[in-house]
Amino acid sequence: MTKTELVDHLAKRRGVPRPIAERVVSSLFDTIREALSHGDRVEIRGFGSFKARSYPGYTGRNPRTGAPIEVGPKVLPVFKVGKELRTRVNGGVDPGDA
Repeated sequence: MTKTELVDHLAKRRGVPRPIAERVVSSLFDTIREALSHGDRVEIRGFGSFKARSYPGYTGRNPRTGAPIEVGPKVLPVFKVGKELRTRVNGGVDPGDA
């Protein structure tokens, strides 16, 4: 599902005008993006959590030439699925309980 499809689905399901649904979805994503850029963790109970994880730099290899290259440190967003969502996606069975 794309962002546009999500907006359309929200507008149809909740009976709100599409521009309002678009502002709601954009506002949610902007808020999560802003929190992560400040190093905050975002938790949505029953869905999952987002956090920014730091990775150190390392020496890699250019896949074409095989020459070593330095890869700088980076911060990437990470999503961890919540138990309720994991259970729903797996047809009511939590694979973590096995």
